[in-house]
Amino acid sequence: MRALKYLGLAAVAVTLAACETVPKAPVSQEPTYEQAQNHPLRLANYQAAEALIKSIATTPVSVSTNNQRLVEPTAGDSPIIVATLANIDALEQSSTLGRIVSDQVANRLTQLGKQVVELKVRNGIYMKRNEGEFMLTREIKEVAAAHRAQAVIVGTYAESVGFVHISLKLVNPENSLVLSAHDYALPLDRQIRSMLILR
Repeated sequence: MRALKYLGLAAVAVTLAACETVPKAPVSQEPTYEQAQNHPLRLANYQAAEALIKSIATTPVSVSTNNQRLVEPTAGDSPIIVATLANIDALEQSSTLGRIVSDQVANRLTQLGKQVVELKVRNGIYMKRNEGEFMLTREIKEVAAAHRAQAVIVGTYAESVGFVHISLKLVNPENSLVLSAHDYALPLDRQIRSMLILR
């Protein structure tokens, strides 16, 4: 009887030892305010806005990573319209990602002293495909004329394996000529994937 008791205790000890060797699942850490402030998505979109206007800047602009306005708009400086980015495979559709990219680009232009007209058209088509080229729609041209906008920023995004590719163009609304362009990619991580659902 005593031998059975020791045998049972030994079995329990072996079971407990085996449980200790099983690796514990990592505890997921919540993001911090510091990480939110310096989030790479916002910084990438800010850099894209700076790159777009660099070639057409009429006054020197000092670049900063904070959210403060750096330069006041100059007199006679015509506004810029920022359209919502469209899915390259369905130009009549956008997503949370398309909207946040355009919002952050517009915000950065404002911080850099540019006058920005916010263009949000519910269920609107922001661009059209014409013989393989992306053209401004009549709606955008009308809004640009009404606001006497010097340029319109349009863009597309495309999902691939591991990345989302973003293409932005600064376009003259009168003749659809591209004044400036900037391409960049975002990692297709869990956060970006959650914002790609078409809405």
